[in-house]
Amino acid sequence: MMISGFTIVRNAIINDYPIVEAITSILPVVDEMIVLIGNCEDKTEDLIRGIQSEKLKIHHSVWNPDLKKGGVVLAIETEKARKYISRDSDWAFYIQADEVVHEKYHDAIRKTAAKYKDDKQVEGLLFNYLHFYGNYEYVADSRKWYHKEVRIIRNDSGIQSFRDAQGFRRGSRKIRVKPVDAFVYHYGWVKNPRKMKEKMINVNEFWSDSIYETVPGDVFDFNQFDSLRLFDSEHPTVMKQRIKEKNWHTDLDISKKKLRFKDKILHWYEKKTGKRLFEFRNYKII
Repeated sequence: MMISGFTIVRNAIINDYPIVEAITSILPVVDEMIVLIGNCEDKTEDLIRGIQSEKLKIHHSVWNPDLKKGGVVLAIETEKARKYISRDSDWAFYIQADEVVHEKYHDAIRKTAAKYKDDKQVEGLLFNYLHFYGNYEYVADSRKWYHKEVRIIRNDSGIQSFRDAQGFRRGSRKIRVKPVDAFVYHYGWVKNPRKMKEKMINVNEFWSDSIYETVPGDVFDFNQFDSLRLFDSEHPTVMKQRIKEKNWHTDLDISKKKLRFKDKILHWYEKKTGKRLFEFRNYKII
Protein backbone atom coordinates (compact mmCIF):
# COMPACT_ATOMS: atom_id res chain seq x y z
CA MET A 1 0.00 0.00 0.00
CA MET A 2 1.26 3.47 -0.89
CA ILE A 3 0.02 6.75 0.60
CA SER A 4 1.03 10.13 -0.81
CA GLY A 5 0.83 13.28 1.27
CA PHE A 6 0.11 16.62 -0.36
CA THR A 7 -0.32 20.23 0.69
CA ILE A 8 -0.26 23.79 -0.59
CA VAL A 9 1.32 26.81 1.09
CA ARG A 10 1.99 30.48 0.42
CA ASN A 11 3.62 33.06 2.70
CA ALA A 12 3.87 30.66 5.64
CA ILE A 13 6.20 32.96 7.59
CA ILE A 14 4.22 36.15 7.01
CA ASN A 15 0.99 34.43 8.04
CA ASP A 16 2.59 32.32 10.79
CA TYR A 17 1.38 28.96 9.51
CA PRO A 18 2.68 25.86 11.32
CA ILE A 19 3.47 24.33 7.93
CA VAL A 20 6.63 22.55 9.08
CA GLU A 21 4.69 20.95 11.91
CA ALA A 22 1.84 20.06 9.54
CA ILE A 23 4.12 18.31 7.06
CA THR A 24 6.24 16.64 9.72
CA SER A 25 3.16 15.32 11.51
CA ILE A 26 2.17 13.04 8.61
CA LEU A 27 5.60 12.10 7.25
CA PRO A 28 5.63 8.79 9.18
CA VAL A 29 2.31 7.86 7.54
CA VAL A 30 3.06 8.76 3.91
CA ASP A 31 5.51 7.37 1.35
CA GLU A 32 6.00 10.70 -0.42
CA MET A 33 5.11 14.28 0.50
CA ILE A 34 4.12 16.73 -2.23
CA VAL A 35 4.44 20.40 -1.28
CA LEU A 36 3.19 22.99 -3.77
CA ILE A 37 4.63 26.39 -2.87
CA GLY A 38 2.84 29.44 -4.20
CA ASN A 39 4.41 32.75 -5.17
CA CYS A 40 5.71 33.92 -1.78
CA GLU A 41 6.93 37.24 -0.42
CA ASP A 42 8.90 35.55 2.36
CA LYS A 43 11.28 32.62 2.76
CA THR A 44 8.66 29.88 2.88
CA GLU A 45 10.68 27.67 0.54
CA ASP A 46 13.76 27.85 2.77
CA LEU A 47 11.53 26.89 5.68
CA ILE A 48 10.18 23.85 3.85
CA ARG A 49 13.61 22.77 2.61
CA GLY A 50 14.76 22.72 6.22
CA ILE A 51 12.67 19.57 6.72
CA GLN A 52 15.09 16.66 6.55
CA SER A 53 13.24 13.97 4.63
CA GLU A 54 13.77 12.15 1.34
CA LYS A 55 10.00 11.89 1.04
CA LEU A 56 9.72 15.63 0.40
CA LYS A 57 8.97 16.71 -3.19
CA ILE A 58 8.69 20.46 -3.73
CA HIS A 59 6.88 22.08 -6.68
CA HIS A 60 5.93 25.66 -7.49
CA SER A 61 2.84 27.55 -8.56
CA VAL A 62 1.51 31.08 -9.02
CA TRP A 63 -1.82 31.85 -7.37
CA ASN A 64 -4.38 33.67 -9.51
CA PRO A 65 -5.23 37.00 -7.81
CA ASP A 66 -8.40 37.31 -9.89
CA LEU A 67 -10.03 34.40 -8.07
CA LYS A 68 -11.54 36.34 -5.20
CA LYS A 69 -14.77 34.51 -4.42
CA GLY A 70 -15.17 32.04 -1.59
CA GLY A 71 -11.55 30.93 -1.48
CA VAL A 72 -11.89 28.95 -4.72
CA VAL A 73 -8.20 29.51 -5.44
CA LEU A 74 -7.43 27.12 -2.57
CA ALA A 75 -9.29 24.31 -4.32
CA ILE A 76 -7.55 25.08 -7.62
CA GLU A 77 -4.10 25.01 -5.99
CA THR A 78 -5.00 21.83 -4.12
CA GLU A 79 -5.87 20.16 -7.41
CA LYS A 80 -2.56 21.31 -8.89
CA ALA A 81 -0.70 19.72 -5.98
CA ARG A 82 -2.63 16.47 -6.24
CA LYS A 83 -1.59 16.04 -9.88
CA TYR A 84 2.04 15.59 -8.76
CA ILE A 85 1.14 12.49 -6.74
CA SER A 86 2.67 9.23 -7.90
CA ARG A 87 0.37 7.12 -10.06
CA ASP A 88 1.31 4.11 -7.92
CA SER A 89 -0.28 5.61 -4.81
CA ASP A 90 -3.46 4.06 -3.46
CA TRP A 91 -4.39 6.98 -1.24
CA ALA A 92 -3.73 10.75 -1.09
CA PHE A 93 -3.43 12.35 2.35
CA TYR A 94 -4.28 16.07 2.25
CA ILE A 95 -3.03 18.29 5.06
CA GLN A 96 -3.57 22.04 5.23
CA ALA A 97 -0.89 24.47 6.37
CA ASP A 98 -2.49 24.96 9.79
CA GLU A 99 -3.46 21.34 10.49
CA VAL A 100 -1.47 18.79 12.49
CA VAL A 101 -2.00 15.08 13.18
CA HIS A 102 -0.98 13.68 16.56
CA GLU A 103 1.52 10.83 16.36
CA LYS A 104 -0.74 8.63 18.50
CA TYR A 105 -3.05 8.28 15.48
CA HIS A 106 -0.45 7.17 12.92
CA ASP A 107 -1.01 3.46 13.41
CA ALA A 108 -4.80 3.74 13.21
CA ILE A 109 -4.56 5.78 10.01
CA ARG A 110 -2.30 3.26 8.27
CA LYS A 111 -4.43 0.32 9.41
CA THR A 112 -7.68 1.91 8.25
CA ALA A 113 -6.18 2.83 4.88
CA ALA A 114 -4.93 -0.75 4.46
CA LYS A 115 -8.31 -2.18 5.48
CA TYR A 116 -10.17 -0.34 2.72
CA LYS A 117 -7.45 -0.22 0.06
CA ASP A 118 -9.18 -2.74 -2.19
CA ASP A 119 -12.75 -1.72 -1.39
CA LYS A 120 -13.47 0.65 -4.28
CA GLN A 121 -16.77 1.68 -2.70
CA VAL A 122 -14.72 3.61 -0.14
CA GLU A 123 -13.53 6.83 -1.76
CA GLY A 124 -12.14 8.56 1.33
CA LEU A 125 -11.42 8.43 5.05
CA LEU A 126 -13.19 10.75 7.46
CA PHE A 127 -11.28 12.41 10.33
CA ASN A 128 -12.49 14.01 13.55
CA TYR A 129 -11.47 17.62 14.22
CA LEU A 130 -10.33 19.79 17.09
CA HIS A 131 -10.32 23.55 16.41
CA PHE A 132 -8.06 25.47 18.77
CA TYR A 133 -8.93 29.09 19.35
CA GLY A 134 -7.08 32.02 20.90
CA ASN A 135 -4.40 29.87 22.49
CA TYR A 136 -3.43 26.23 22.84
CA GLU A 137 -5.70 25.61 25.83
CA TYR A 138 -9.07 26.48 24.28
CA VAL A 139 -11.05 24.37 21.82
CA ALA A 140 -14.00 25.79 19.89
CA ASP A 141 -16.95 23.44 20.30
CA SER A 142 -19.97 25.16 18.81
CA ARG A 143 -21.82 24.00 15.71
CA LYS A 144 -20.26 26.64 13.45
CA TRP A 145 -17.00 24.64 13.50
CA TYR A 146 -17.03 21.49 11.37
CA HIS A 147 -16.26 18.49 13.57
CA LYS A 148 -15.46 15.98 10.80
CA GLU A 149 -13.92 16.21 7.34
CA VAL A 150 -12.27 14.04 4.70
CA ARG A 151 -8.48 14.21 4.62
CA ILE A 152 -7.54 10.97 2.84
CA ILE A 153 -8.98 10.29 -0.61
CA ARG A 154 -8.51 7.51 -3.10
CA ASN A 155 -5.90 8.39 -5.74
CA ASP A 156 -8.55 8.92 -8.40
CA SER A 157 -8.64 11.94 -10.72
CA GLY A 158 -12.43 11.85 -10.63
CA ILE A 159 -12.36 13.02 -7.00
CA GLN A 160 -11.69 16.74 -6.79
CA SER A 161 -11.26 19.47 -4.21
CA PHE A 162 -14.53 21.23 -3.44
CA ARG A 163 -15.21 24.97 -3.01
CA ASP A 164 -12.48 26.36 -0.69
CA ALA A 165 -10.70 22.99 -0.37
CA GLN A 166 -12.36 22.07 2.92
CA GLY A 167 -13.47 18.76 1.40
CA PHE A 168 -13.82 16.73 -1.80
CA ARG A 169 -16.50 15.71 -4.29
CA ARG A 170 -16.87 13.44 -7.31
CA GLY A 171 -18.46 15.91 -9.68
CA SER A 172 -21.48 17.16 -7.77
CA ARG A 173 -21.78 13.95 -5.75
CA LYS A 174 -20.57 13.64 -2.17
CA ILE A 175 -17.87 11.00 -1.88
CA ARG A 176 -18.42 7.76 0.06
CA VAL A 177 -16.25 7.50 3.16
CA LYS A 178 -15.39 5.43 6.19
CA PRO A 179 -14.45 6.98 9.55
CA VAL A 180 -10.91 6.67 10.85
CA ASP A 181 -10.33 6.80 14.61
CA ALA A 182 -8.10 9.87 14.46
CA PHE A 183 -8.23 13.63 14.94
CA VAL A 184 -6.85 16.52 12.96
CA TYR A 185 -5.74 19.39 15.21
CA HIS A 186 -6.56 22.71 13.54
CA TYR A 187 -4.41 25.63 14.76
CA GLY A 188 -5.52 28.27 12.26
CA TRP A 189 -7.08 30.44 14.97
CA VAL A 190 -4.17 30.29 17.41
CA LYS A 191 -1.87 33.28 16.94
CA ASN A 192 -0.66 36.44 18.56
CA PRO A 193 -3.72 38.77 18.30
CA ARG A 194 -1.75 41.23 16.17
CA LYS A 195 -0.52 38.44 13.89
CA MET A 196 -4.03 37.04 13.67
CA LYS A 197 -5.40 40.37 12.43
CA GLU A 198 -2.60 40.66 9.86
CA LYS A 199 -3.28 37.14 8.60
CA MET A 200 -7.01 37.78 8.22
CA ILE A 201 -6.29 40.90 6.15
CA ASN A 202 -3.78 39.01 4.01
CA VAL A 203 -6.14 36.15 3.15
CA ASN A 204 -8.83 38.71 2.32
CA GLU A 205 -7.16 38.82 -1.11
CA PHE A 206 -8.85 35.52 -1.95
CA TRP A 207 -12.11 36.03 -0.07
CA SER A 208 -14.18 38.78 -1.66
CA ASP A 209 -16.73 38.52 1.16
CA SER A 210 -14.21 38.88 4.00
CA ILE A 211 -14.93 41.60 6.57
CA TYR A 212 -11.63 41.60 8.44
CA GLU A 213 -9.97 44.28 6.36
CA THR A 214 -12.58 46.81 7.50
CA VAL A 215 -12.69 45.84 11.19
CA PRO A 216 -10.98 48.63 13.20
CA GLY A 217 -7.98 48.06 15.41
CA ASP A 218 -4.53 46.52 15.05
CA VAL A 219 -5.29 43.31 16.92
CA PHE A 220 -7.84 40.54 16.51
CA ASP A 221 -10.52 40.38 19.21
CA PHE A 222 -10.67 36.74 20.31
CA ASN A 223 -13.69 37.54 22.50
CA GLN A 224 -15.83 37.01 19.39
CA PHE A 225 -16.22 33.30 20.24
CA ASP A 226 -19.59 31.67 20.93
CA SER A 227 -18.55 28.53 22.82
CA LEU A 228 -15.19 27.19 24.00
CA ARG A 229 -13.97 24.42 26.26
CA LEU A 230 -10.64 23.57 27.83
CA PHE A 231 -8.35 21.15 26.02
CA ASP A 232 -7.69 18.27 28.42
CA SER A 233 -5.07 16.24 26.56
CA GLU A 234 -1.60 16.62 25.03
CA HIS A 235 -0.63 18.36 21.82
CA PRO A 236 1.35 16.55 19.11
CA THR A 237 5.07 16.33 19.79
CA VAL A 238 5.85 18.37 16.65
CA MET A 239 3.94 21.31 18.19
CA LYS A 240 5.75 21.43 21.52
CA GLN A 241 8.48 23.87 20.47
CA ARG A 242 6.00 26.25 18.87
CA ILE A 243 3.83 26.13 21.99
CA LYS A 244 6.89 26.78 24.16
CA GLU A 245 7.67 29.90 22.12
CA LYS A 246 4.16 31.39 22.46
CA ASN A 247 4.61 35.12 23.09
CA TRP A 248 1.10 36.28 23.97
CA HIS A 249 -1.59 35.75 26.59
CA THR A 250 -5.27 35.26 25.78
CA ASP A 251 -7.51 35.10 28.82
CA LEU A 252 -11.09 34.35 27.80
CA ASP A 253 -14.10 33.69 30.01
CA ILE A 254 -15.15 30.36 28.54
CA SER A 255 -17.92 29.91 31.11
CA LYS A 256 -20.03 32.20 28.93
CA LYS A 257 -21.91 30.62 26.03
CA LYS A 258 -22.93 33.19 23.42
CA LEU A 259 -25.47 31.03 21.60
CA ARG A 260 -28.95 31.66 20.26
CA PHE A 261 -31.73 29.70 21.98
CA LYS A 262 -32.01 27.14 19.14
CA ASP A 263 -28.24 26.66 19.12
CA LYS A 264 -28.20 26.22 22.89
CA ILE A 265 -30.68 23.33 22.56
CA LEU A 266 -28.70 21.70 19.74
CA HIS A 267 -25.42 22.26 21.61
CA TRP A 268 -26.86 20.62 24.74
CA TYR A 269 -28.15 17.66 22.71
CA GLU A 270 -24.78 17.15 21.01
CA LYS A 271 -22.91 17.17 24.32
CA LYS A 272 -25.45 14.75 25.80
CA THR A 273 -25.56 12.27 22.93
CA GLY A 274 -22.45 12.88 20.84
CA LYS A 275 -24.66 13.40 17.78
CA ARG A 276 -24.81 16.61 15.75
CA LEU A 277 -28.25 17.22 14.26
CA PHE A 278 -28.95 19.05 10.97
CA GLU A 279 -25.29 19.56 10.11
CA PHE A 280 -23.93 20.12 6.62
CA ARG A 281 -21.96 17.07 5.49
CA ASN A 282 -19.55 17.20 2.62
CA TYR A 283 -19.46 13.37 2.44
CA LYS A 284 -21.57 10.22 2.79
CA ILE A 285 -20.61 7.72 5.47
CA ILE A 286 -21.10 4.11 4.32
